[in-house]
Amino acid sequence: MREFEPDFRDELYELMRWRRDVRRFRTTPVDEALLMRCLDAFSHAPSVGLSEPWRIVRVESKAARAAARTNFETANAEALARYDGDKADNYAKLKLAGMDRAPVQLAIFCDESTNKGHGLGAGSMPEMRRYSVVAAITLLWLTARVEGLGLGWVSVLDPEQLRRDLEAPKDWALIGYFCIGYPEKDHDTPELLREGWEDRATALDIRTV
Repeated sequence: MREFEPDFRDELYELMRWRRDVRRFRTTPVDEALLMRCLDAFSHAPSVGLSEPWRIVRVESKAARAAARTNFETANAEALARYDGDKADNYAKLKLAGMDRAPVQLAIFCDESTNKGHGLGAGSMPEMRRYSVVAAITLLWLTARVEGLGLGWVSVLDPEQLRRDLEAPKDWALIGYFCIGYPEKDHDTPELLREGWEDRATALDIRTV
């Protein structure tokens, strides 16, 4: 098995520590070759049965972006209504999407009807296809970060409505809407932590049976 030097391992851990869910972007365009280099991370991602079920939709038209933005605003208002008191006030102050400024916006789906992989590993656990897409997105996230780009995962959405708005096939399940661009600032701590929404766990929950 390939061995890596200690300096490389240290840099890898540092990269993971500096990965952030970015919501505040500069409008500076992202070079197409750079974006393709980041998206190439998908070709190195693991997937159940080698099914590679990820499907990427680039959201570029004004109409498509407006539909996605309206979707978020509706879902965000519904989410706010579920909180009250100080938690509602705190939620209302959070910036939960960079859709207003991010130059690159992607909707990433899982093709749940793909024949690639011949169903290996997905017969007993079909959700493994979705997990495979998430694993690929994680590689994209780290690749974007090492290239100086930020990535924001928008999950406050109606996934079925967005699928219809983007005219994606019925068998595609939305995994997430992603904003990519150059962040306004670099931070070594998550925004939700900085804003007092939640704290990181102090230890892993590991159980032995």
